[in-house]
Amino acid sequence: MVLAAGTHDTLVGLALIIALGVGAQWLAWRIRIPSILVLLACGLLVGPGSTLFTPDGSPLLDPNELFGQDLLLSVVSLSVALILYEGGLTLRLSEISGMRGVIGNLVTLGAAITWGIASIGANLILGLPWGLAVLLGAVMIVTGPTVVGPLLSHIRPIGAVGRVLKWEGIVIDPIGALAAVLVFEVISAGPSGGSPGATLQAVAMTVVVGGGLGAGAALILATVIKRFWVPEELQNPISLLLVVVIFVVCDMLQKESGLLAATVMGIVLANQTSANVTHIIEFKETLRVLLISSLFIVLGARLAPGDIAALGWPSVLFVLLLIVVVRPLAVLASTAGSGLKWREKVLLAWVAPRGIVAAAVASVFGIALGEGPAGGHAAQLIPVTFAVIVGTVAVYGLSAGWVARRLGLADQNPQGLVILGAHAWARALASALHKRGVRLLLVDTNHDNTRAARMSGLPTWSGNILADYALGELDLTGMGRLLALTPNDEVNVLAVQRFRRVFAKRELYQVAGRSDKRDAGVASEFHGRTLFGTDAAYAALSSRVAAGHVIKSTTLSDEFTYEDYRTLYGPRALVMFVVGENRRLTVVTAGTELDPGPGQTLISLIDPDDLLFR
Repeated sequence: MVLAAGTHDTLVGLALIIALGVGAQWLAWRIRIPSILVLLACGLLVGPGSTLFTPDGSPLLDPNELFGQDLLLSVVSLSVALILYEGGLTLRLSEISGMRGVIGNLVTLGAAITWGIASIGANLILGLPWGLAVLLGAVMIVTGPTVVGPLLSHIRPIGAVGRVLKWEGIVIDPIGALAAVLVFEVISAGPSGGSPGATLQAVAMTVVVGGGLGAGAALILATVIKRFWVPEELQNPISLLLVVVIFVVCDMLQKESGLLAATVMGIVLANQTSANVTHIIEFKETLRVLLISSLFIVLGARLAPGDIAALGWPSVLFVLLLIVVVRPLAVLASTAGSGLKWREKVLLAWVAPRGIVAAAVASVFGIALGEGPAGGHAAQLIPVTFAVIVGTVAVYGLSAGWVARRLGLADQNPQGLVILGAHAWARALASALHKRGVRLLLVDTNHDNTRAARMSGLPTWSGNILADYALGELDLTGMGRLLALTPNDEVNVLAVQRFRRVFAKRELYQVAGRSDKRDAGVASEFHGRTLFGTDAAYAALSSRVAAGHVIKSTTLSDEFTYEDYRTLYGPRALVMFVVGENRRLTVVTAGTELDPGPGQTLISLIDPDDLLFR
């Protein structure tokens, strides 16, 4: 089959977007910088603003030519709706207990402050007419999960700050888009339009249409799943179908209500209790990564550096106004009397990057107004918005992690352990780790076990780790790993699956099952990494402890090496953990090749008799 030139170019362009997006995500992970910066840089390098890779000076990727202006904006809008839906699925009301007032203030009072001061700045600094200045101020309200989510993944803030920023970033998007639509309608109507009554009616229609249909769609989907009206393999496609249909229908009934509908649908679906939607959440997380990666490549490729450079110093001053003045004032007003510590307020004030939604809204209105009498000034909306995106992403992306660490609110490499099971040898193991400064939390449904752990000075949580409320109640500050140590293989597997939403898959561990043949029980794809070795099953470890084996900590030195350790304790010594400098913890798994050095501490299970008779 021979492809026409146009078809071939389209396929190459689409493949390039996906390859660069996913590749940039991986590169950012490898070099430990915010993925947003790498994605934007890759987009700039292949877009019309760069001719580095083509001998004839043509760009590798021109999104406008690849998609066409109308299709591009439609694809971006629909993608943003899906991202907001996925973000809504991660918002559980139980996780913001005590912080609802702060979040509410940020998306109302904080949004109003941002809108007002940004509008004044756009008029005085950028020289925009008041109508366009107020429109740009409305666009500046939004932050969005496309930029806040990756930045939070990079910073890993501890305490309430991360939850507040996540909620604000998702909820603020439809609010900002609605504000921009209202201003656009006033500008388009001219001097005779835009009455307060019409504005209030538009707001009410957006809330009723977007909120009502979004919530209704969520309840319909929950019912479909609960009653098994569709097979499990079709539940994710049905979910995707409903989001797209509701988004389009809402936008047809009331402009920009689709984003609100998608967000509400996700939040309602996440907080209902009649149907299990875990598999939908996991699917949408994968889809979100692909969408964010692709959208930022397209965004960067549409950006012509010359357009931003033509704005000159006023654009720089406008970005500084947003970062240094607007955001701190909005946070200060929104958190007054909230009980947040000053360090948490500072970090909240230092995270407000703009992203895809701001770009999409500015592009839609900039193009529409560019065809009217305000065309000359309206042409500045898009490059100014992109300047804000690049400026805020660069400043926050490069500095927020450092600021969070200086404030003591970041834990980018959490070493703590959630230990499922507080039985006797789990307590002994936890005590040895606790004495070495390792943060941990013992979880058990047996109150006698947790009581004994607390009597030993160990932090505990008594309850069912699989309960709906569990993840909302657990204090996971500083935690990065799960150790499932219960005698029940199935419970261990279920706990591993539950914590895939919280920790990286490589940090989920469980003791070996009753058989070292994984196909004898639950399928291996659902298991965590095997702790300590395939022969270190729960029953085997319990038998050794009952026979008098003990947990012991041994620090190596230049005089006492690992070879000396093996000689002293014998081949039956089971090394379980290695604690290095700064309490860096290595969890020993099946297949781990140990080569510890001086200064490292081995926590192992040994038989005193092996030592006694040497």
